Amino acid sequence: MSLMRVIEISEPGGPEVLRLAERPIPQPEAGEVLIRVVAAGLNGADLAQRRGVYPPPKGASDLPGLEVSGTIAALGDGVTGLTVGDRVCALLAGGGYAEYCTVAASQVLPLPEDISFEDGAGLMETIVTVWANIFDLAGLQAGETVLVHGGTSGIGTTAIQLAKAFGAKVVTTCGSDEKAAFCLDLGADTAINYRTDDFAAVIKEKHRNVNVILDIIGGPYLEQNIRSMAPRGRLVFIAFNQGRHGQLDIARVMMNGLTVTGSTLRSRPVEEKARLVAEVWEKVWPLLQEGKFKPVTDRIFPLEDAIEAHKRMEASAHIGKIILSMPPLD
Repeated sequence: MSLMRVIEISEPGGPEVLRLAERPIPQPEAGEVLIRVVAAGLNGADLAQRRGVYPPPKGASDLPGLEVSGTIAALGDGVTGLTVGDRVCALLAGGGYAEYCTVAASQVLPLPEDISFEDGAGLMETIVTVWANIFDLAGLQAGETVLVHGGTSGIGTTAIQLAKAFGAKVVTTCGSDEKAAFCLDLGADTAINYRTDDFAAVIKEKHRNVNVILDIIGGPYLEQNIRSMAPRGRLVFIAFNQGRHGQLDIARVMMNGLTVTGSTLRSRPVEEKARLVAEVWEKVWPLLQEGKFKPVTDRIFPLEDAIEAHKRMEASAHIGKIILSMPPLD
């Protein structure tokens, strides 16, 4: 039986619970492909799963990893449009921290030739998340203003670029002046160091209000978010990294017709993910191919250094995506 290297979660806990192991190479079922993984992107969901608070959906691999790049190694029955050897990137429900993974063919897109496997590994989870929440759910339109919390995260660097590409103004928060400068260079109209400034006050002064907010912080920002929103504004939660409870001004929500919502991507049905990936292929991939959107990679770690990669992400030391690399030995 052929084996592959993987990173397992030995028990819930800190980065030290990650361990290098070997497992059998999976085989694709009908409608799936087998990918020889060259690199995998880290996401906040990986850290939450490692801590024991975000288990994989039923039927998904117990290994962390929600996005990869690599080459097609085998095709399941009924798969068309892909060929063994194709350079691809993919959106997973789990299993990315491994040298091979299987995934529905509908969640795979070709990797442009001028994008490396390492840069490509951080594309799918972030782009599909941003598309699903800012554009599909919140309906961001050209001329509107979006507030993106965590501007130098993988989600943040993606959201800034895509919102600008589609004609929106972008306000973002980040944890240092250095990170704020990076966000401005990336295209943000306003970047706020939340450690030194009240973002709601800065928004009121410079923009009056915002139409859409993408929030990964959660409860502590709820009151300021609501105060920052324009009439008929939309607040979308995709994480609650600093707490799940906050003070909600219901009267302001009612008077201004605000929408407070949220979503997860990992647990959505394959059909729903296929729809989102198809929209990304149509609307976003041309921007990628034309160089109007570029992946931002922070640091690349070998697979066996997954513990160090998680430590870096947990410390919020990164700007852009952290990547695990596992190139073929031959």
